[in-house]
Amino acid sequence: MQAVREILVIVLILLNFRLLGTSRLGACVQTVALQAVVIGLLPLLGPRLPAPWVIAMVAAATLVKAVVLPALVRRALRETGVVRELEPLMGYTLSILTGTGLLVLCYLAGRQLQLPQGGAGQLLIPATLFTMLTGLFLIVARRKAITQVLGFLVLENGIYLFGVAFAVHEPWLVQTGVLLDVFAAVFVMGITIYQINREFDHIDTDRLSTQGLKR
Repeated sequence: MQAVREILVIVLILLNFRLLGTSRLGACVQTVALQAVVIGLLPLLGPRLPAPWVIAMVAAATLVKAVVLPALVRRALRETGVVRELEPLMGYTLSILTGTGLLVLCYLAGRQLQLPQGGAGQLLIPATLFTMLTGLFLIVARRKAITQVLGFLVLENGIYLFGVAFAVHEPWLVQTGVLLDVFAAVFVMGITIYQINREFDHIDTDRLSTQGLKR
């Protein structure tokens, strides 16, 4: 079981690199959905089988994060007609190199932290930190509002996994509250993206800032 967990953690890291290295927004949405599935499986692969209510909570959270939220983003993509992130603030090759550096820093930071369950699965800590930093990077280094929404979802995935790894008492109540906040935020962002696209014929946040200064 431990080997399966480690494989899933490695897959999670590779999915983060895919987000950093692709310009196709459809592929980014698909990657975020796959990431949610991987994160949903990790809590179920502990040394003991979780309680039925825990399994139900994880399944519900995974359904929202892997199906509902990506579906909202895909709808925004169809409404706006945006296909690629063509002019990011940081190029994709440089983004991958930056991601590699961030992963090294996360590994060094993770060595200072210990899971409450003991020494097993310590690779999970760097992957969790790397997922959160990947989300922040997408928010800061990309121009399209949709890509920034995806970065917000990736950041929440990292926070969710961090809570699962370190919370000991009633972690699922906290994670459900965070998930509801994210659901509401993405819903509002979807409406905002649609209104921006209808008013300005684009969703490039850098151009919006320039137009605001001109006015």
